[in-house]
Amino acid sequence: MSKNKRQFTIREIVTNKQVGSHEELQRLLKKAGYDVNQATLSRDLIEMGISRAGTTEGPRYTLDEKSKDRRVYSLLSYEVRDIQRNDSMIVIKTLAGRAHGVAEVIDSLQSPFILGTIAGDNTIFVAPRSAKDLNRLAKELRGFITGE
Repeated sequence: MSKNKRQFTIREIVTNKQVGSHEELQRLLKKAGYDVNQATLSRDLIEMGISRAGTTEGPRYTLDEKSKDRRVYSLLSYEVRDIQRNDSMIVIKTLAGRAHGVAEVIDSLQSPFILGTIAGDNTIFVAPRSAKDLNRLAKELRGFITGE
């Protein structure tokens, strides 16, 4: 049983169904092929940023949007090998085959300092909107990727 697959399944269940208790979530996970104990489920929920909140339909587990960012930071920090810049562009080196995924995340930031990105297999070129914003953009990208 893979932790990533289990957590993906938890995310699917919580996103698509109104689940209000650990017991109900455990039952749905077991139905999906994951027999987890209370402690493991609690750790997963904390790690994933899922908490129980009151809604008009009753209590429900919900995913904290900020927690998605924390998970993205940890994934990106494994995939990005180096960030360099010159006077006009930022170059990000990634693991082989990961540049497109990392560039997609960078594009989703919708930073006002980014004109665009171009991704190859393991290299991303990030064009700043203006050369005067290059330092700020490089700092923003490093912070986003490292989670700092």
